[in-house]
Parts: sequence; structure tokens; C-alpha cells
Amino acid sequence: MTPRVLPLSDLEKSPTAKLFEGAKHGDGVAASIFVTNHPPGKGAALHFHPYTEVFLVLEGDATFTAGDERIEVPGGNFVVVPAETPHGFENTGSGALRIVSFHPNPEVVQTWL
Repeated sequence: MTPRVLPLSDLEKSPTAKLFEGAKHGDGVAASIFVTNHPPGKGAALHFHPYTEVFLVLEGDATFTAGDERIEVPGGNFVVVPAETPHGFENTGSGALRIVSFHPNPEVVQTWL
């Protein structure tokens, strides 16, 4: 496969999210990646995946819910959520919350709760 450059602006899923889904961008790309930017008080509602999800909090302050736990996560940290674990997060800071989340699957498989 020839390397390609995909502008982030071409991957808009919503006003706050960009989504790269491997299945849409080449054979054998077994990964999907969200790049999100949430204003204070916003985030992702509870959901789960059949695979582990890995988050990188780039900037801001988030409160993650994963299973029965709530954890405060400042920018500069990873969060690993096991498969089938209900999870979500909220921007609990006063500025932007920037997160990259990695899905080890060619498509995002997500069940909202």
C-alpha cells in the first residue's frame, strides 16, 4: 500500500469529532482513531466496545467513568478501558478538552447505553 496523507479536516464526523476508520482507507488497516475537542461540560456519554479502547488526553481535564469507577485525568495521560466496559467522559475543566482515542478495529463498533 502506498502511504497516503489524509487531512484531518476531511474526516469530520461531528462538530467536535474527527474519525479515521481503517476499513474506509485501505485493505488491512486494523485501527480506527477518533480526534475530539470538547468544550467544558461536554464529552462522550456511556457506551462500550467489544475491544479495548485507549485514550490519550492531550489537553484539558477530564472525568472518566469506566465501570463503577470515576477518575480525574489531566492532559498528558493515557486511559485504557477494557473491552465490554461501559465508559464515557466529560470535560470538567475550564478550557478545551482534546483527546485522541484508539480502537484496535478497522471500524468503530460502539453500543450506546
